[in-house]
Amino acid sequence: MTDPKKPTEDQQPDSADSADPWADALNEDQNAASSSDAKSAGEQVFKPLERSPQQGAANDLDIIMDIPVKLSVELGRTRVTIKQLLELAQGSVVELDGLAGEPMDILINGYLIAQGEVVVLDDKYGIRITEIVTPAERVQKLNR
Repeated sequence: MTDPKKPTEDQQPDSADSADPWADALNEDQNAASSSDAKSAGEQVFKPLERSPQQGAANDLDIIMDIPVKLSVELGRTRVTIKQLLELAQGSVVELDGLAGEPMDILINGYLIAQGEVVVLDDKYGIRITEIVTPAERVQKLNR
């Protein structure tokens, strides 16, 4: 009785056709690993990172350059009751605590970072920065 898993002599493939692709790949991989000039796959695909102290700071800043923030300019503030709010109509005047000619507050995501004055450029409003709040003043205002 013959083993069905073993091919018979007339079913033996030719030696040229008997090349096993998996065995060839394994042999090729072993030969590449044993060669002295072979590099790891990571080194072949990815360039190694080399950082100088100056490049490190620039790269760190580049990461955040495209993050959007909300810049707003505040003329002034006031407190009103719900009744006063509901009485507002077109043409109503709301009195603010800011004085005319006083610098406007420039806020980034709700935090005061500078002050400036209103300018008009080609029928559009803008703001000219006149003073930047120091980091120490910003921290002091956060602690309130």
